[in-house]
Amino acid sequence: MTIIEHDQIKADLTETADVVVIGSGCGGATLAKEIARAGKRVVIVERGGYYTTQRGDFDQRSDNMLARIDGGRGIDTSITGEIALMYGNCVGGASVHYWADSWRLPADRNDIYVKAGLTGHDAATLAPIFDQIETDLNIHLDEPSDFNRMNQLFDLGAAKLGWKTERVPQARKNCQRSGHCYQGCAYDAKQSQLVTHVPAALQAGARLYADCRVDKITLDARGHADGLVASVIDRATGQASGRTLRVKAKAVVLAAGGYSSAAIWLKSGLPNGSGQVGENLFLNPCPYLYAAYDEPVVMWVNVPTATGVTDFRLARYGADGRYIEGGYLLHPNQLQAEFVAATLPGFGPEHRALMDRLPNIGSAVSWIDDENPGRIRLNDAGLPTYDYVLRGVDMLKTRDALKKQAQLLFASGAREVISPDAAGARLRSPKDIGVFDTMDLSHGAMLLGGPHPAGALRMGADPAHSVVSPTHQAHEVPGLFVADPSVFPRPPSVDPSLTIMAFSVVASRNLLHWLG
Repeated sequence: MTIIEHDQIKADLTETADVVVIGSGCGGATLAKEIARAGKRVVIVERGGYYTTQRGDFDQRSDNMLARIDGGRGIDTSITGEIALMYGNCVGGASVHYWADSWRLPADRNDIYVKAGLTGHDAATLAPIFDQIETDLNIHLDEPSDFNRMNQLFDLGAAKLGWKTERVPQARKNCQRSGHCYQGCAYDAKQSQLVTHVPAALQAGARLYADCRVDKITLDARGHADGLVASVIDRATGQASGRTLRVKAKAVVLAAGGYSSAAIWLKSGLPNGSGQVGENLFLNPCPYLYAAYDEPVVMWVNVPTATGVTDFRLARYGADGRYIEGGYLLHPNQLQAEFVAATLPGFGPEHRALMDRLPNIGSAVSWIDDENPGRIRLNDAGLPTYDYVLRGVDMLKTRDALKKQAQLLFASGAREVISPDAAGARLRSPKDIGVFDTMDLSHGAMLLGGPHPAGALRMGADPAHSVVSPTHQAHEVPGLFVADPSVFPRPPSVDPSLTIMAFSVVASRNLLHWLG
């Protein structure tokens, strides 16, 4: 296997390939594996570093691991500070820090995609692809006997409310139940791209360059994509080393993720006749609440989210079109002590008093199926900015999700529910839940996670209203394919990892056909 890191690149380099893939996450790694196994010469270029259990890189310290595997070292936000941008910056991409939730694309959302013109992505086509991915990643349901106490309490509360729970499919093998999933698995048990499709691609002959930031996708005289130019990054400083990697290829695959692919497109000055590049940014905002119990919960051990409520996944509307409830997933939350400390409200003695109760603090979280997108733009320095404001029905969904979380937490035995908003609202009983109807949630008053960016290079049949065709090839740039969630016309409404992989298999087939 060949992985070249920053300290191995001593001078400017030029590579040639049939296909160069930008990014090594769920999209890039999956496609690279398929293309390499078809006998094509593949080069993968990854902005982040290569980290491995063999070198002891995954030390389970949140401060170290945020700097190593998270984009923006874990502190990037939207323009207003409202959304924490959660994305990967390492070989394996966001799959190295995700929780291993592994859902197939729901049939109702697949129907929306097909109606939006995504031919070749119908349920019948995707089903055998999902079958293979689930085999490759050992996706299964954990037994309730493996649930941590927060998962157990969640199920208890849901049952008291009459809400149906179901176990969440997990991509794990020989899990050690350490609970440090977001920091990267120190046991290679989580079946991320780092331990599955990346090594499979390399074994098939692909070469991977880590620590290389793509500055530009290049075009030939016909306007066809023919390669890229990347800066080699010194991993210790995060700055360009002055060395350059150039790759010439017959085709370029943009798979840098939902936050980065549109930014690379814009930096490269590629055609944007539809005006849709960088538009339609969805990101599944995640509101969450804390709860204080009379017993130890220790929510940061074992499988993070082994259970959940999906009955609220689809929003309900009245006959008059007004929003009633739902439009989100509801799950037990898992945050390490460091993240709890950073997000619990209060300062000084007040904050210390909460931290003294840390083992007894649990949490619930929701993933909002957002409908009002934001946009990605470049600022005057050429850096991406993310203009996303929670509004309209998405704000109503968020308030409802917070109320449902509080209901469940109280039903599960919580003595107090604690909101991570700026005012630090403390709910003493279910009678206080109405506070979420008027609570200020804007401009960072409550920081929400944004873990699943999608849509900024939207796929569709009409070039006037989309960026990428249903074959995954760019409408205006022959030879440029996109294989990440940027192509989704709407979020999948569940964790997108499996859908990204399945779509990338479809993209690989179309790319191989195009190469001939």
